[in-house]
Amino acid sequence: MTTRAATVQERPPVPREILVLVAAAFVIAVGFGLISPVLPQFAQSFDVTVAAATVIVSAFAFFRLLFAPAGGVLVTRLGERPVYLMGLIIVAVSTGASAFAQSYWQLLIFRSLGGIGSTMFTVSAMALLVRMAPPVIRGKVSSLYGSAFLIGGVIGPVIGGLLGEFGMRVPFVVYGIALLIAAGFVGVMLRGAHMRPDPTKADLPPMSVREARHNSAYRAAMVSAFANGWTNFGVRVAVLPLFAVAVVGETWAAGVALAVGAGATALTLQFSGRLADTVGRRPPIMIGLALSALGMGTMGLSGGLVLILVLSTVLGAGAGLLNPAQQASVADVVGNHRSGGKVLAGYQMCQDAGGIGGPILVGLVVDYAGWGWAFALSGVISALAILPWVRAQETLTGH
Repeated sequence: MTTRAATVQERPPVPREILVLVAAAFVIAVGFGLISPVLPQFAQSFDVTVAAATVIVSAFAFFRLLFAPAGGVLVTRLGERPVYLMGLIIVAVSTGASAFAQSYWQLLIFRSLGGIGSTMFTVSAMALLVRMAPPVIRGKVSSLYGSAFLIGGVIGPVIGGLLGEFGMRVPFVVYGIALLIAAGFVGVMLRGAHMRPDPTKADLPPMSVREARHNSAYRAAMVSAFANGWTNFGVRVAVLPLFAVAVVGETWAAGVALAVGAGATALTLQFSGRLADTVGRRPPIMIGLALSALGMGTMGLSGGLVLILVLSTVLGAGAGLLNPAQQASVADVVGNHRSGGKVLAGYQMCQDAGGIGGPILVGLVVDYAGWGWAFALSGVISALAILPWVRAQETLTGH
C-alpha cells in the first residue's frame, strides 16, 4: 500500500502540450474580455433598443449551445487539434469582421458565427486535455486551465475599456489578431504531438453519449454542469451585478461584487485541483455545489454591500471547488485512450443551457416576485444538483 507522500512524488509534471493550451486559453480569455465592455454599446450604436443589444450578447452563447453536437462529431471524425485550430480561426475572422460591421444585422451574423467557432475550440480543448492529462493530475490540469481563463477574463475588460477610448471597433480588431496569433502558436507547438491512440494497438471506438450515460458520474456531471452554468456562468454574471447596483445605489458596486467573487474563485483554484486529485472528485463537487447554493440562495437577503461581498466570496469559492473536480470526473469517464467528442459536447451543452436559461428565468422571477425568490430559486437548483452525486461513482482510481 502506497503512502500519500509516495503518491505525490510519483505524480508526473504537467505535459508541455497542456501548458501550450493553458497559455492559449489565457490569450483567448483576455481577448474575450477586450470586447465585453464595448459590445452592448457597439450594438446600440446602430440605433436599436436595449433588448436588441442584449440579443447580440446572447447570440454568441445561443449558437455555442446549438452547434455543440456538431462540434462533438467534428472532434470524433477529424481529431482534436484540427477542430481546435479551425474554431480559433473562425472566431478570429468573425471578430475581425465585427469591427467592420455596417449594420446591426451584420454584427448579429458575425457574433453568431463566433459562437460556432467558440464551441469548436471549447469542446476540442476539453478533448485535448482529456487525451493528454495523466489521470492522477487531471484535477490540477483543470485548475490550471480554469485559472488561465479566469485571470484573462479579469484582465481583459480593463484593457478593453482603455482600448474603447480609441473607438468601439478597435477592441474587435485587436482580439481578432490575438486569436490568429494564438492559433499559429498552438498549431506550431502541438505539431507532431501524440494526441491520438497508439496506432499499433487496437483502437477503441469513440465513446457515445449513450455509453457515457451508463456511468453514474457522467449523469451526475450533466446535472451539476447545468446547475453550475445557471448559477456561476449565468445568474452570477448577468443578474448579480444588477442586484448589487439596486441595493447599493452605485454602478461601481457591480464591478466590486464580480471582482470579489472572481478573486475567491482564483484563490480556491490554487488548491482545489490537487484536492480533487487527492481525496477524489465527489467531495469537492458536493462541497462546491453546497457553497454555491448557500451563497446564491441567500443573496436576496442582503441589505448592504458587505453581505453581498461575503456571499460573493462564498459563491466564488464554491465555483473554484466545483469546476476542476467536475471536469476531471468527466475526463475520467472518457479516459485517455478513446475519443469522447460527443460526450464532452453533451456535458458542455448542459452547462451552456444553464448559463443561457438561468438569467432569463431568474429575471422573470425578479419582475414578478422580487430578488429574494429569484436568488432562492438559483440556490435550490445548485442544492438539487448535489443529490445525483451522493450515489455517483467515484472516478478517481483508488477511491
